[in-house]
Amino acid sequence: MAATTNHLDFILRLVDQVSAPAAKVGKQLQDVAEVGKTGFVQMGAGVAGVVGAVYTLQQSMAPAIDQQRALGEVESLGVAQDALEQLNRKSLAFSIAYGESAQAFVRSAYDIQSAIAGLTGEQLSAFTNASNVLAKATKADAATVTSYVGTMYGIFKQQADAMGKAEWVENLTGQTALAVQMFKTTGQQMSDAFTAVGANATAAGIGLTEQVAILGTLQATMSGGEAGTKYKAFLAGVGGAQEKLGLQFTDSQGRLLPMLDILDKLKAKFGDTLTVAESDALKQAFGSDEAVSLIKLLMNDTAGLTNSMEQLGKVRGMEQAEKMARAMVDPWARFGALVEAIRITFGQVLLPVLNPLIERLVEAGTTLQRWVVMFPNISRWLGYITLGVLGLVAAAGGLTVLGGLFSVLSVLASPIALVVLGVVALVAAVGAAIIWWDELKAAFGDTAWFQALMTIVTPVVLAFKVWWAVMGLLWEAGKQLWAWGVEFVTWLASFETATSTATAIWEGLLWAFTNLSPFALLGKALKGLIALLNTIPGVEIDTHFADLPTPPAAGEVMDVAERSGAAQRAQQTINAAIPSLSPSRA
Repeated sequence: MAATTNHLDFILRLVDQVSAPAAKVGKQLQDVAEVGKTGFVQMGAGVAGVVGAVYTLQQSMAPAIDQQRALGEVESLGVAQDALEQLNRKSLAFSIAYGESAQAFVRSAYDIQSAIAGLTGEQLSAFTNASNVLAKATKADAATVTSYVGTMYGIFKQQADAMGKAEWVENLTGQTALAVQMFKTTGQQMSDAFTAVGANATAAGIGLTEQVAILGTLQATMSGGEAGTKYKAFLAGVGGAQEKLGLQFTDSQGRLLPMLDILDKLKAKFGDTLTVAESDALKQAFGSDEAVSLIKLLMNDTAGLTNSMEQLGKVRGMEQAEKMARAMVDPWARFGALVEAIRITFGQVLLPVLNPLIERLVEAGTTLQRWVVMFPNISRWLGYITLGVLGLVAAAGGLTVLGGLFSVLSVLASPIALVVLGVVALVAAVGAAIIWWDELKAAFGDTAWFQALMTIVTPVVLAFKVWWAVMGLLWEAGKQLWAWGVEFVTWLASFETATSTATAIWEGLLWAFTNLSPFALLGKALKGLIALLNTIPGVEIDTHFADLPTPPAAGEVMDVAERSGAAQRAQQTINAAIPSLSPSRA
């Protein structure tokens, strides 16, 4: 007994000697972890503040920076500074008016300046503005319309230079927009049509208005590219066709007559409609089916072609294109573009102040990079110092993790936690065994340890199966009770309906008995007769005796019955309370 006591006392002393230093170490680790956590929070807040400030500044300046980049691209083509300033103002005004991007406007100027050399500042802004308005009006992208404008300038360069480039491009924009509206085509299709025709019509002396009208009319039944191909084939064969047909299609100066005059001459020779033989003759004269197809289509509606030319000839400026473009403007898009324009304007004011600072930072970074190359040893020691600082940070973080781990082990070492973990582990093991029971039996059924496990787990599995079967039965019983409840509620509803119906019938019968029975009718007739006799002077007969008793209502009948039954029960109670007198006592 004494030996056992000494042994227990030794164990307790050993536990006390070990627990106190361990608790002290844990407390110190927790203190270090708390200090490290506080330091990390402070450093994180500081870094987040710096990064947030830089990010906010960069985001606020982003529209202006992008605008300056776009202007720089145009400047690289040799555009003067005053032209860039005018282009910048025009882009902001366009973006606010139509809810589009100012940066995209400026970048389209790069394509225009590349395609059309020699544009002045005002002309570059006018061409860029016209192209973007036309793109908006015809639902085409700026790149397509910019290419179209460049192509058209190449075709009509002499007319544009004679009229004035800015005025010409505005007329081109207005006529193209009207053509898209009149002929139900698109800016892309018009571009394809003129690209296919090229400069052939212009070289023959045909003006812009007539070309737009012809190609637009053809696009009512075909694509823009096909319309341009047919017009090109007609132009290629018209010179030889006049000799073969014996008709004159040019004026005294050798320029091609207007299309309407050519069609009138063909109508005079062949009539308003062409037979098969006449079509063959035209094919031999013009040299292609495409040219004959164009003639047939235009001959069918010369009045429409005339009207189209007249309307297109009245166009002056961009009014039609601007009207169509404004009709597709979203007010919310305009508001967004306005906010963007304000940011660009503010950013452009601040950029001259910030750019020198950024340049100095870049210079400082360049100097640092040069020093790193020039002094590799210093660079290496700077790297060591950096790694050391990062190592200290990592160590502090590790201590924080270790302190948190010690805190968790104070919780997990408690008896309650151990019991909970044990139960969870047991439930998980049993669940896994139940799910993969057949597989486990097939794999380890012959081993001794699995036989022992089967001895332990089999009752649990059977209990689970029994529990599951009981739950199934209870579920089925619950469903049946629910069905019965629904049927009972349905029966109550039908019973209430029947009761209401019976009550209504009873009240109807009472009313009929009161008002329509022979006695009721006799009483009413008698009262009428007495009332007639009472009109004789000196005669006054009381009519109350003619009133028949009114049958009680259903509720009153029930009340009378209940009162009668109550009276009988009361009398029976009294009789029971009074002792009966026997004959002997009497």
